[in-house]
Amino acid sequence: MTQKSKIFSLFSIPVYLTRLNKNLSKKELSFINFIKNDVYKNEGNITTNDGYVLEREVFKNLKNELNLIVQDYFNTVINATNDVVPYITQSWLNYTEKDQFHHRHSHPNSLVSGVVYLAANKEFDKIKFFKRNTYQVIKPQINGWNQWNSESWWSSVSTGDVLLFPSSLAHMVEYKEGDNTRISLAFNTFVKGKLGNYKDLTELKI
Repeated sequence: MTQKSKIFSLFSIPVYLTRLNKNLSKKELSFINFIKNDVYKNEGNITTNDGYVLEREVFKNLKNELNLIVQDYFNTVINATNDVVPYITQSWLNYTEKDQFHHRHSHPNSLVSGVVYLAANKEFDKIKFFKRNTYQVIKPQINGWNQWNSESWWSSVSTGDVLLFPSSLAHMVEYKEGDNTRISLAFNTFVKGKLGNYKDLTELKI
């Protein structure tokens, strides 16, 4: 590119990364190990039968912190003028051992989804996102991958990381390396309040 040239990344996909304010308590860690006895085999790894784990009393403080993080995402990305309040709907724990994976998927009936990494090693643990529209008019050999020509993109994660992204964004975990157990808490969100505008005939009260 010349010095006068510039590329605009229009309508980019907002993937939000932050960290928990503090480490999990002994009580929270004990519960995470205990509930691992009540799981089912997902497509590639295992998931808790409880699909509302953040409603547990032991996770009260964690849920409060995640609610603030979700609110910050909505304020920053959506920036709504309506009286709209986001809230966490379902939440569950995933356990991934060496050579396990989590299949490619998205999250229906949700606006923004999140993942909290309760145990993860940045050297081995990653999440992979996929471009929404992978149709290509031409497909030349690529000299180097970047944010415009890539069909997918991965991000390394570590204990304490929190990721939020549009629920329609497809993602997966490839076959896990390393001997550590990766433990993640995933959740979905929706909104309460009034959407749209009365005079525009777009109003929706939820």
